[in-house]
Amino acid sequence: MAVEIALPALTAVLITAAVDSINPCAIGVLVLLVSTLIAAKRKGEMLRIGVLYISAIYLTYFAFGLGLTVFLSKIPIVWAEYISIAVGFLVVLAGLVEIKDYFWYGKGFTLAIPEKQAEKIQKRMRKLSLGTVIFLGMFVAAVELPCTGGPYLAITMLLSQNFNLSALVLLLIYNFIFVLPLIVILALVLLGTKIHHIHRWKQSNKALMRLATGLLLVGLGWLLMLIANGTINLN
Repeated sequence: MAVEIALPALTAVLITAAVDSINPCAIGVLVLLVSTLIAAKRKGEMLRIGVLYISAIYLTYFAFGLGLTVFLSKIPIVWAEYISIAVGFLVVLAGLVEIKDYFWYGKGFTLAIPEKQAEKIQKRMRKLSLGTVIFLGMFVAAVELPCTGGPYLAITMLLSQNFNLSALVLLLIYNFIFVLPLIVILALVLLGTKIHHIHRWKQSNKALMRLATGLLLVGLGWLLMLIANGTINLN
């Protein structure tokens, strides 16, 4: 069965996923996990646990996105326009919060993993088992939604406008790109890169990550509202 994907929709998914994937929340949690795994000093175990963790994040995030896309696609047309405008407005607000963090990082309201949840993640990392790693991946995917959910919400709203096999493929692609930096980080550590170098890079660039995410969210929010009133058609 051939899958036809509109170029504007593909472009929106690729750009959004690329920016969302370098979110400091997702990278920060993986750096913590890898730091814990290094103590084992066995690359085979590190690879196995790392792949399991990333897979759990991918599947959880994909399942959430699929459920949300299906739900949004079932909304009656008479309400769809108003909901799209409301979602677009929320996405723009989230973008403005992210842009604020570029200038005043961590000051006031911020889209980040809550401190209590971050502490729970760190406690879970102290005793790693296969079950713990799977739970950790699912837990991280859930609690980082305030940090990464803005772009994802916008994309699921876009895909719900015409939910079909093409939209499903785009959702799979989005989530692969989302976890790709995690795969790269794991590979770099396995090849000998020092984890503190990755952590230093993440700390020095987190404000720029927020700015890129914020600008993207503002653009996506306006795009959603323009699609809702019929000004733009991605199909």
